[in-house]
Amino acid sequence: MPGLICWENELAPLALRHAGRTAVTDRLGDVTFDELFTRAAGVAGRLMDAGVSPGEPVATFLPNGRSAVWASYGTVLTGAAETPLNTLLSRGEIAHCLRTAGIRRVVTDAAGAALLDGLAPEIHRVEEIGAAKLGGTGLPAVPDGTWGKIVFTSGTTGAPKGIVHTHGGRWTANVLLRATLQIAPGPGSKVLLMTPFSHGSSLLSAAFLDGGAAVFLLDGVDTAVVLPILDAAWVDQVFAPPTVLAKILAASGSRTFPRIRTVFTGTAPLAPELYAKARRAFGPVVRLTYGKSEVFNPIAVLTPEETDAWYSGPEPKQGACVGWPASGVEIRIEPTVQGEGKGEEAGRVLLRTRHMLAGHVTEQGFTPLAAGEFHETGDIGRIDALGRLHLCGREGDLIKTGGYRVSPDEVESYLRPALPQGELLVVGLPSAYWGEVITVAAAGAPPGWQEMLAPALERMTPYKRPRLFVTLPELPRNGMGKIVRSRARTTIAEEYVMTDGPKVSLARREPPRPG
Repeated sequence: MPGLICWENELAPLALRHAGRTAVTDRLGDVTFDELFTRAAGVAGRLMDAGVSPGEPVATFLPNGRSAVWASYGTVLTGAAETPLNTLLSRGEIAHCLRTAGIRRVVTDAAGAALLDGLAPEIHRVEEIGAAKLGGTGLPAVPDGTWGKIVFTSGTTGAPKGIVHTHGGRWTANVLLRATLQIAPGPGSKVLLMTPFSHGSSLLSAAFLDGGAAVFLLDGVDTAVVLPILDAAWVDQVFAPPTVLAKILAASGSRTFPRIRTVFTGTAPLAPELYAKARRAFGPVVRLTYGKSEVFNPIAVLTPEETDAWYSGPEPKQGACVGWPASGVEIRIEPTVQGEGKGEEAGRVLLRTRHMLAGHVTEQGFTPLAAGEFHETGDIGRIDALGRLHLCGREGDLIKTGGYRVSPDEVESYLRPALPQGELLVVGLPSAYWGEVITVAAAGAPPGWQEMLAPALERMTPYKRPRLFVTLPELPRNGMGKIVRSRARTTIAEEYVMTDGPKVSLARREPPRPG
């Protein structure tokens, strides 16, 4: 019926068509499509018996594995708004998410139930939910504008907020993602997923399972487990954001994995040096995409061939090319700063598409997106002469120094090749004289790393040149593995004292004297 979505009608044919095939592999072994969807039906039945209503936010709180998948499908079968919570969140962060979304019901396991005790009035443990029949059981059809999923942001710029998607937007995003995969998911194919199921891993899981392919779910990136899987070609595709990719490549040495057909990456810029290492290990099979909690993947896409052409080309790698818009995606650049050396204007990236958020929810309530309204991403980007989107940084991260606005991402991309070991981060420190001082923080770099940067610094535009350099034991990250600049600034401020003026300097704070 037009305007209605019945997820039981969508999913029951998958269970019948691929019944005996492997759907999910995890540390416990294999799960067939039949078992996956009968267990999902069991979760749906439990929630329906509890009185869940269409659009009601219901949290799932489970580590990567079979139960995370069937809890996800079981929740959506009821027409509820699935709200997956990252199991790396603290108890306080969980409480914030539950309170913000008004969640009363949570599907979790025994370990999760212990952590959630006292936070939610109704907890359903997956170990206690049996299988049930799927197909023709009368699970509800819901209007496509009904709340269908709430994704909480990672909280890098403040308290996490809930991004609300409708059932219609969720369905559209899944179809569009499958349509942009160069290798159509099908029986015999399996993708390795290591990042939290509460974010990108769940999107790829649905796309692969819908095609009859399988997913291999690991709860985290343990290279001692991952490398044998890649060596034995138990999977043919891998989802590895840059932080995950860097960890795998650092542990793999000179090994190569020629039977991996696609490496999916995104969520953060892919540095040219990291791409070169990935190409040596996997071949030219890296696929780049741009996605956000507010607008599910894909927003823009670079196929492996296009990715390889861009990284192999002569164009200076200023900003991160993330490709051409996917079908139905409208990208608008609102000029704010002038692009470096190309005459192309960089500005705020605005998006509008059918699979974008319906609005966001905070502790102050729900704020809908107006009809026809663009989503303001907070990213700074530009469109090149070929129509590709390049991301140049985050608007909130722009450093205002000496009357100029400088992208820390641009400075990092320029300096990173000069530092082959360790990690590098650029932040702005408050200064009465400069406004902000461009500062380089490094972790895991060899002694004398500042001198290694000297030739690159000499070639830089003067106002973009860092003035301060500091070594940190590690760069701060959130539960998704993303570096959090605000925490780095706080750490530097806590450990160092800055002498302000035309020539700034940093000195480590003296430890407090006892007594």
